[in-house]
Amino acid sequence: MSETGPPPLPPARPPPPSQLGGCGTALMAVLGAILLLPGLCAILFMIGASKTGGIDRMLGGPIVFGLLLGAIGVLLIYTAITSQKR
Repeated sequence: MSETGPPPLPPARPPPPSQLGGCGTALMAVLGAILLLPGLCAILFMIGASKTGGIDRMLGGPIVFGLLLGAIGVLLIYTAITSQKR
């Protein structure tokens, strides 16, 4: 008769995903809300400038930068909300 060894061990469980604490989530949400303000100002400035004849070339960079900051704010708020649901 053939001898069989001990049964193979089950694979190790992966570590649980890291979750933000309540303070980290709140900080991300507040920082995201603060970063929404430059994006809102850039949008309002674009609307105002379009009614008066167009955007000056020198102001194109700051407007794009404001929109980028607003997008980062949206991303931070989205990350804070989805990290709580896990």
